[in-house]
Formats: sequence, C-alpha cells, structure tokens
Amino acid sequence: MNKNYYAVLMAGGVGSRFWPVSTTDNPKQFHDMLGTGDTLIQKTFSRLNRFIPTENILILTNERYNDLVLEQLPMVKQDQVVLEPAMRNTAPCILYAALKIQKMNPNGVMIVAPSDHWIEDEVAFEKDVTACFHKCSTEEVLCTLGIKPSYPNTGFGYIEYEKKDKNPIKKVAQFREKPDVETAKDFLAQGNFLWNAGIFMWSVTTIVNAFKAYQSTQYDLFENGMACYNTAEEQGFIAENYPKAENISIDYAILENSDAIFTLPATFDWNDLGTWGALYEKLDKDNSGNAVVNSDTILADAKGNMIRSAKGKKVIVDGLEDYIIVDKDDVLLIYPKAKQQDIKQVRGQVQDKFGDQYA
Repeated sequence: MNKNYYAVLMAGGVGSRFWPVSTTDNPKQFHDMLGTGDTLIQKTFSRLNRFIPTENILILTNERYNDLVLEQLPMVKQDQVVLEPAMRNTAPCILYAALKIQKMNPNGVMIVAPSDHWIEDEVAFEKDVTACFHKCSTEEVLCTLGIKPSYPNTGFGYIEYEKKDKNPIKKVAQFREKPDVETAKDFLAQGNFLWNAGIFMWSVTTIVNAFKAYQSTQYDLFENGMACYNTAEEQGFIAENYPKAENISIDYAILENSDAIFTLPATFDWNDLGTWGALYEKLDKDNSGNAVVNSDTILADAKGNMIRSAKGKKVIVDGLEDYIIVDKDDVLLIYPKAKQQDIKQVRGQVQDKFGDQYA
C-alpha cells in the first residue's frame, strides 16, 4: 500500500432527512441503512482501506460522535479521530486535517470523502481515485470525482467541464449551483455536466497553498498551530481557535477561486443516500415495489412503500401507496414519499413540541 495515500472521512453531519432513524445523537452514517450488516461509515472505511493504509485514514467528526467512531471502527486510534469543537462547514476542517497530514508527511496526497454515500463497484472507485492521486502527485491541481447524471436532478450542484478537453481527467470550467428542472435538463442536453458528489483529491501541499492564496486569514489561524498538531497540545489549541474560523464551505472558499481544478467522470455507480427516497432506489423491492429493511411484513394493496423498523418487528400495511413508514423506538413516521424533502422540517416541529431527545 502506498504510504503517501491519505483519506479524510467527513462524518460530522446529522442527516436530518433520514429522521427518525438519523438523530442528532446518532446520525445516519452510524446506522446500517441498507440492512447489510455494516453501517455506512464502516462500509466507507473498508472501501478506502482497500488502497489506503489504516493508520492514514482520518475521521473528521463532531466531538459528540467520538465514542461512536471508536466503537464502530475499532482499528482506528484516537489520534486518527479529528474532532471539531464547533460546526464551521467544510473548509476549516479540511484545512485543519491537511495541515495535520502535511506535518506527518509533506508528500501526502489525500482524498476527502463523505462517510455516508453508497458505492457498489469498489474496484472502479479505487481505480478512479488512484488515477486522480497520480495527477495530484505530479501536478499542482485539485481533483474531484463527478457523477454522470442519469436524470435532471435539482438536488445536486453540477460540475461543468471543458468540452474540448479529450483527456480522461477533464479541466473544470465552473461549478454550478443546484438548478431548477429546466436548467438541469439543459445541463444534461449539453453533455459536459456532472453531479458534484463532494469527493475531492489533492496533494497536501497544493490544498494548503490554495488556502494560503485564497483564504489567508483562515490559513494564518490554523497555521499558527503547526507546532501543536499531532502532539498533546493540539486539543487545547483547536478548542481555543477553531470556533474563530469562518463558517464557509470548501466549494466557496477554494474551488470557486482556483483555476486548476480537474474532474474525472466516475466509472462507478453512486448514490448520495440523502433521503429515504434515495435509499428506496437502492434497495431490493417486492413485486409491488415495496422496499423493506429489518421488518417482517404482511402487505396488502400496498405499493411503492419504504418500510423500516427494528429487526424482526411485525409490520402490517394495507392500502398505502408510495409512503415512508419508519418505526424507531418511541417515534413512528408515516409520510408520503412525494413530500420526503419536508422531513427535515417535521423533525424541527417534533423537536419544538416534544423535546431534543426525539430529534
């Protein structure tokens, strides 16, 4: 295994559209959402661990999830869990992790990847990432994996690459915000647009230099801690200084500014597992299109439903079509699939009415 390969697993999100399974105390990346026997973070870790040494995988997460990470990934040591004392979006935590890696190994190349996505073809994933790693090792560029769009999705940002670039890894022309349906259709018709999956690769030197150039205040804040990183003093420095960091995404902080960004159209199947509907798409269905996780069911006149409960719970459904039915502890959700994007707001209403413990 290449000792210069590193990974930063982003595992701090709450996954509020997967409520009530995903809660503030136990978000979706720590659940076996697909009923495979592994949680999403465990599957992501093992996928990266195929070609990245175990000790070179950092888990970036909120302080409150430290114990969950160590429990689910027993091969990981405490110093591989990079804890955010405050929520500051993706740019500060990526800079912090990159500086830690740079101090360990100035020749490091790193992938930043979400911990809760679904990727089936792990061989193709490894091939795509290592191709980008090679480019990042030999050129001062930032790389991202783009997903070939299968329909005009309005929930993703898009990557527009230069049509005339015939290389496998293509020069990015610009990043585009989440579009409306007509704009998304236009993107697909043009043929040089990809979904932005939020999977990035770069050398530690290149990304640190990019922060120095485009986010000098942020860079100065974290660079002041170089002497502390990977030592006993690190936690104290971060506790004091991390909350001072600007709340900004890596997209706005760096990618919007750099003119040395390249994208590789991914050769693997991908799903961001962002909603119950997205999970439904990836699960096996019965003859009536019902997807069931864990439950023992009796279904009559029931079509297109997403059903999930505790393992072995008996669930009887009659006369429902295209519903999300999720039973978890003392919360039961029965909600139309067509309104799945509203579940985030419903979670907020439940929190206001019944208390934080249910959200």
